[in-house]
Amino acid sequence: MANDVTHLYEEFGDDRLPPGQRETQRFPVLSKSGTPSWDPETWSFEAWGAVDTELDLSFDEFRDLPSETQVQDFHCVTGWSKFDCEFEGVTFPALADAVGVDDDAVHVMFHAMDGYTTNLPLDQCMRDEVMFVWGYDGEDLPADHGGPLRVVTPHKYAYKGAKWVSGVEFLTEPERGYWEKRGYSNTANPWNEERYS
Repeated sequence: MANDVTHLYEEFGDDRLPPGQRETQRFPVLSKSGTPSWDPETWSFEAWGAVDTELDLSFDEFRDLPSETQVQDFHCVTGWSKFDCEFEGVTFPALADAVGVDDDAVHVMFHAMDGYTTNLPLDQCMRDEVMFVWGYDGEDLPADHGGPLRVVTPHKYAYKGAKWVSGVEFLTEPERGYWEKRGYSNTANPWNEERYS
């Protein structure tokens, strides 16, 4: 049974569709470069930094972590939103429990197989709607949408959700990721239209 979290917008604005967005039934593909290849035998997910226990998990080991299915909305900074996406994976708080986050950790950097990075304050990640997902609409997450594993951040523009994610770093000082260093908003709140800095 999927957990419907599409009411999340009520924390941020009056309308489910953020200002400046248009709803689409399609799921457009956007990335900074091409789709990287991966080998299920050698792929690994790492968690490190200001944690009690660093992780280095195979794909099967990652999928053995406690997981759930959620229905979420997805907002792209380029102006489109897709409602009612069904994602399956591990919530950020569940992963944080597995590593034991240090008290001095304040920030998170997500790392991807293609070299992409994106950042968020730790307190913006510690909500169940932020997920590491391997499933989309009952199937494996397609490679062009970030499979085998991507992050989803329904309270932020989607560039805050790394595709092809390979690890997460817990930081004691804020840092900026790929697009954040190139003029995109560091906060990325769709209901405030925080697209660019």
